[in-house]
Amino acid sequence: MTTKNIIEVKNFAMRFGNKTVIRDLSFEVHRGETFGFLGSNGSGKTTTLRALLGIYEPTHGELLINNQPYDVAGKTRIGYLPEERGLYKKESVIDTMVYFGQLKGMLRDDAYQFALEYLAKVGLTGYQQMRLDKLSGGQQQKVQLGITIMGDPELLILDEPTKGFDPVNRRLLMDMIADLRKRGATIMMVSHQMDEIERLCDRVLLLKDGAAKEYGTVAAVRKKYDGAHIEEIFIQIYGDTDEIGERFSLNEMKSSDKRNRRKGNK
Repeated sequence: MTTKNIIEVKNFAMRFGNKTVIRDLSFEVHRGETFGFLGSNGSGKTTTLRALLGIYEPTHGELLINNQPYDVAGKTRIGYLPEERGLYKKESVIDTMVYFGQLKGMLRDDAYQFALEYLAKVGLTGYQQMRLDKLSGGQQQKVQLGITIMGDPELLILDEPTKGFDPVNRRLLMDMIADLRKRGATIMMVSHQMDEIERLCDRVLLLKDGAAKEYGTVAAVRKKYDGAHIEEIFIQIYGDTDEIGERFSLNEMKSSDKRNRRKGNK
């Protein structure tokens, strides 16, 4: 029986020694939606994802995918893009993609064909035989994303998927994520690009100090803050007013200095 929720986190707590990282966290990700999992650095996002995928053992609570703790040998097809990238950098692009495709249960020929089509889509035609360590960081990121979506995953967990991308490639990636959603995939996405979250996500959770500060549809969360955009809400929840003021003052000083230099050069 297919349930409404593909992910359920119930009363999750996580401690490392005497440090509590997650405090009684509960949320659901609905099947077929794009879910934004947001928070400042150190708020507990990556810890939650790792516990969800069985990398960490929770101190308390349950983290379920399709009604059970995640098992690599299970039937749920997952694509996970971790924040820390990991590729066999001495191998060629095509060999790496085919290898991971086969690990995901694809036939070699199917994995090879997928890799060629994907590389063409992201502007890497002609790079198939190049070693990964010869690619730029952004190009390596494209390959890693291609590996993540191989095997037609029903659930994609993307931790900072646009990290290191320029605006053009960010838009390309976001369009690909939107296309995967249209094809039925559920997407759980961590990002600090709030415009992407607002454009793509159905619902969001804002995590602060290991607890849910806000949780609901994008529209409902915005309404609670008088229609403010998600980026403005993020700053209200996580921003230190003095720190933000200092940052803006510094930017204003830099801009003023540039203007004065331009005037002096005339």
